[in-house]
Amino acid sequence: MVNSLHLKALLLEKGYTQKALAKLLNLSTTTLNKKINNVVEFKASEIIKLCDILQVDRISKIFQ
Repeated sequence: MVNSLHLKALLLEKGYTQKALAKLLNLSTTTLNKKINNVVEFKASEIIKLCDILQVDRISKIFQ
């Protein structure tokens, strides 16, 4: 499960929009939004790429 508030705050902190992040993850903006809001689960490969993009090693704070 995604900690949506933490992830959204992290996106803001790092200067990413959901649209820009979706493009980097090769997802549609709609699909990314569904994943952030726990409608659809992130794949393991997407989690790894997300952490690389956001330059974080705080997976446990984003994904619970």
